[in-house]
Order: sequence, then structure tokens, then C-alpha cells
Amino acid sequence: MSAVAGHALSLQRVSKRYGDFVAVQDASLEVASGQFLTLLGPSGSGKTTILMMIAGFVEPTEGRVLLDGRDITALPPERRDFGMVFQGYALFPHMTVAENVAFPLRVRKLGRAERDAKVRAALDLVQLDRFAERKPSQLSGGQQQRVALARALVFDPALLLLDEPLSALDKKLRAELQEELKALHRRVGRTFINVTHDQEEALSLSDEIAILNHGHLIQVGAPETLYERPATRFVADFLGKSNFIEGEAEADAGGFVLRRGAARVVASGAPRAGRTLLSLRPEKIALLPEGATEDNVVEGRIASWSYVGTGYALTVMTPDLGNIRVHLPAWRIPVSPAEGLPVRLGWARDAAVAVAEDPGSPVPGGVA
Repeated sequence: MSAVAGHALSLQRVSKRYGDFVAVQDASLEVASGQFLTLLGPSGSGKTTILMMIAGFVEPTEGRVLLDGRDITALPPERRDFGMVFQGYALFPHMTVAENVAFPLRVRKLGRAERDAKVRAALDLVQLDRFAERKPSQLSGGQQQRVALARALVFDPALLLLDEPLSALDKKLRAELQEELKALHRRVGRTFINVTHDQEEALSLSDEIAILNHGHLIQVGAPETLYERPATRFVADFLGKSNFIEGEAEADAGGFVLRRGAARVVASGAPRAGRTLLSLRPEKIALLPEGATEDNVVEGRIASWSYVGTGYALTVMTPDLGNIRVHLPAWRIPVSPAEGLPVRLGWARDAAVAVAEDPGSPVPGGVA
């Protein structure tokens, strides 16, 4: 099975309402040819509804779905020629692996010789050629997932749609399959659209991520852009962990200064004035040894700590900024953590980023 050109998808102001309930509101999205896009959000955010509208199983209340510029909004699922992998794999238990993979080709009435060749190529692609005659019950969860992928790819679909395909696997196997899925995407060159609520999965797999909440498309971008420069409080809080610092800002050389109580926080970026909310990732904060300095220095005491294998997670209580979460690599931590231990925190002026409050969210009382 050789790599083929992917197809571009466009959602133009799609909405889906069920009576008074709005599942998706006015969402527009461009998916480039050959891209791996992930729809990410909590339960009820609208990500699966969008996937079902792309697949054709759900009709938009408003808006259009375009494939390579062609309107497919009214096209039934069987005519869209999209491959789909479901959370539960949906394999036929009475069929062998090869028969499961061949099923879409039998529906399309391909000849036996062509069908067998495509099945062999698809199983080779997912490294399951040795398991062709086994039944799904004789396979591990990871192997069943590969069979589902092979079946979805065997007929050369225009798009591959993935509905939380790794969620049924344990954490270690899920991480291994993430790497395999990313490598598979590179080999086949098709457009993949994935749905998940797992932030780590989205970050590791995707060329771009679309973050949704309460039916609204909040922000779309490359994983590193969304993580390093979240647009809103929700994006910063959902994609990883963050400290939030609110205060009065005033313009300063190279950025702005945010004041909260007696604390003064300098930040880079466009000059700002008035009430401002900052997002500060825990891993961008250091414990400063005696005599060391940084753009921002705050004193506090360790309120709690835990060892998480690769490092330490600390909560530091500060007089003006409240509790600040800090993540430190285990091999670089300069002190032995203990509750009540006085520490000095430091971070660079470009470590924090100004974010907008999400519509309808409460005004924060400080660091959260």
C-alpha cells in the first residue's frame, strides 16, 4: 500500500442543535491535505458531534462541509468514502483478521485477486501479516486496534476518522500505539482527523489541534503554539497545567508589569494596561539557590509536595500571589522538599503569557 495524496477538508460555520440544546455553535475549521488534526476537549464539548458531521452520520443544522472544495454536506456516509476507527474497534468476532480487513472490499465488489492483494498490503502496513487467520478474540487490544486501522485504510479512503481509538488501552500500550499511529500517518500520507479528550495524546500525535468547549471552537493551532501561547484561560488550563495570576498591568520596556499586592511581575509581549490575567506553566519556574536572581523572584514556603517519578510537584504558598505550583526535574532540584521549607521562586519575563477569560467564566480571585 503506497502513500497517496491526502484530501483537504473545510467546515464552514457548522452548527448542530437538538431542540434548545446547542451541541456545536458556528464552528469553522480548515484541515490541510495530509494533515493529522485532533479535535480535543472535555466530555460534552462537541468534538464527537463534529466528527459525526464530517462522517455524514449527523446532518448540520447550519453550515457546510467541503472536501477539496466540493460541498458534501448532504452526501450520505456511504458515498463519502471515509475510513473510520471507533473506540470499540467494531470487529466481527466470527471473521478472521483477513476477513475483517477484506469486508469493505467485498462490499465494494472487488475481485478476489485484487482484494487479497490489498488485504496483504494493509496487514503488512500495520505489521499483522502473521495474524491473518486468527480471530479477534485471539488478539491483544493493541492488535485489535491495528486490525481496525487496516480495515479502515484498505480501500484507500479520502479521509481517516478516528473516534478515541486508543482510549480502551492501558497507559503503557496507549503510548506505544501513539508512536505507531504517528508513524503510520507519515507512511500513508492521508488526512487523519482524530477525536480525544487525552491532552498528551493530542500533543504527541497532531500536526494541529482544535480545542473545543461547550460546543465552541476555542483555539486551533500547532501543539507547541497552543501550549506555549494559549489564547484563553480554558486552553491554558485544559492543555497541561498552569498557574493564573491576575492583577493590574502597565506598559514597561519590552512588555508590561503586572502588580498584585506588593508583588511585581514583569512579562514580555505587547504592552498592556488595566486588569490582566497571566498563565504561568509550573515547569517554567525554578527554585533559586542563595544569591541567584531572575527577572521575577518571589519568596514563599512549600505547602505540599509529591514525587512523580520524573520529578517533583510542589505547591508553594506566597504572600501576594497565593499558591503557586512548581514542577522540577528530580535530578535538578536544589533542595530536599519539606513542608514549611522557605524557598525562592524565579522565572524569566517571557515565561508567562497573557490570556483572555473565557465567555461566562468567573473572574479569578488570584492564582488557581
